[in-house]
Amino acid sequence: MPSPNTITVSQLSRLIGLPDMPVLVDVRIDEDFDADPWFIPSAFRHPFDGIDVLAPKLAGRKVVAVCWKGLKLSEGAAASLRAAGIEAEVLEGGTTAWAEADLPRVPAASLPDRNAQGQTVWVTRHRPKIDRIACPWLIRRFVDPGARFLFVSPSEVAGVAERFDATPFDVEGVFWSHRGELCSFDTMVTEFGLETEPLKRLATIVRGADTNRHDLAPEAAGLLAASLGLSRMYKDDLKQLEAGMALYDAFYRWARDAVEEGHDWPAASRKG
Repeated sequence: MPSPNTITVSQLSRLIGLPDMPVLVDVRIDEDFDADPWFIPSAFRHPFDGIDVLAPKLAGRKVVAVCWKGLKLSEGAAASLRAAGIEAEVLEGGTTAWAEADLPRVPAASLPDRNAQGQTVWVTRHRPKIDRIACPWLIRRFVDPGARFLFVSPSEVAGVAERFDATPFDVEGVFWSHRGELCSFDTMVTEFGLETEPLKRLATIVRGADTNRHDLAPEAAGLLAASLGLSRMYKDDLKQLEAGMALYDAFYRWARDAVEEGHDWPAASRKG
């Protein structure tokens, strides 16, 4: 009989990318991680024997502890968190079961270094419109939920990146940017190993809106309109980003769960 404190791979996979997804704490030892240096999307590493340190930061959050097989390390870590008042579960089968299910995994080598607070730090041009909101959404939902974003003058992006140990994106001449006809969002979906059908569908919409190619997807014109509207509503780029997170949450849920659904009102009258 499964433990009442476990979550299956299929159950967790339905939560990944959603705004209320649980915090994923990877407690694998170095030997196991080095043998398989990939993350379940949004997970971060923390030593199993120092799990108590996380408890104050996780208050009020749901947590899933992840190890190699879903046995003693994640069991002990989850139990320790529950003892501290945190709602914590164990991923049944651990990272091994996730890999065997052929679900998306983020290569550790693709992640920038984290700062002293455990965050990845990113920098781009101020006054974001489409790519510069879409990319932070992807990072926070699938890569690093605590990622920090700096929006600065275009001429200062390179200098800020160097001085503040930030990773530049969506500017010319950097790794995380446009490649040919593809947008920065496309680049991140590929490099982070997130090429699922919903995210590829969303990437096409983002590309169409960002490059004025509305022929790529009929939804691109709507995303452009909503994005430009948000840019007029907010002077503060970070407040605009927070509002944009909800916009992309909605587009993602449509891309994942509702593409076959239409809407027609009033309903066609029935005869007879």
